[in-house]
Amino acid sequence: MARVVESVAPEYGDVLHCETVITKNMEGAMRHGELSKNLGRPAPVPSIFIDGELVFEVTPSTEELKECLDRLLDKLG
Repeated sequence: MARVVESVAPEYGDVLHCETVITKNMEGAMRHGELSKNLGRPAPVPSIFIDGELVFEVTPSTEELKECLDRLLDKLG
């Protein structure tokens, strides 16, 4: 899933901030805990969250991810 995000991210420049959460280290485990708490269940691994909201829990195609990002950016104006 990270490869899909990494392949799409450069097209969005500074508008997009990507964070990879590695659950094997303390910082990543704590972040996963925060995401899980907000979700109300264990956050799936792998997954894509945007602004704290679970958007994908299965790997999207690059086209699906771009469409999602474009829709969200259009809403922001």
